[in-house]
Amino acid sequence: MIYKIKGRISRKKEMSVLVDSGDITYEILIPPTVMSMLNDDDDDPIEFITYYYFQTDQSKSIPILIGFLNEVEKEFFEKFITVSGIGPKAACKAMTMPFSAIADGIDAGDVALLKRLPGIGERKAREIIAKLQGKIGKFGLIQDRHLTRTTFVKEDIKEEALSVLLQLQYKRRDAEEMIAKAVQRNPNVKSSEELLNEVYRQRSDKITQLTR
Repeated sequence: MIYKIKGRISRKKEMSVLVDSGDITYEILIPPTVMSMLNDDDDDPIEFITYYYFQTDQSKSIPILIGFLNEVEKEFFEKFITVSGIGPKAACKAMTMPFSAIADGIDAGDVALLKRLPGIGERKAREIIAKLQGKIGKFGLIQDRHLTRTTFVKEDIKEEALSVLLQLQYKRRDAEEMIAKAVQRNPNVKSSEELLNEVYRQRSDKITQLTR
């Protein structure tokens, strides 16, 4: 069991960071809301509280680390994955909002807010509320909304962009993940057109990397 990793970030990737700790380099998956709180100065030492599990893939098990900045964030994550059908990797990708905002949405029974999380549809949002409502009040006290460096894009812009991608025959889950990643890359978009342009650039960059 790996509980904590302390070191320096040597590289940031789309959904993970590489952390040099002594003679070992760890790749740690990072929820988008945590990623937005990381200092751009990679020379600063950092400490991650880790959630460690094995992802089973056919005949093999792959060890996976997910990193958080403190115990409370990790505890909220562990509560979130008690909902049936939400695995650790899916939960990590879904956490694009501050933990406190997600907790508030659950406690308020706000299906619309939870549906904005990548990979969370209406049915799953209702299951999350049924499982966790009234049990996670303390997580709404996390002071993380002012710490994130991401400026949250207006929801109507995201909805317009999502509508266009659905018309272009993208699956809803894929489209939501594309939008979430585009917002993370450029949180200052002011229109659905700018957001879709960012999605396109993101897709083009990925294709370029695959063809190198």
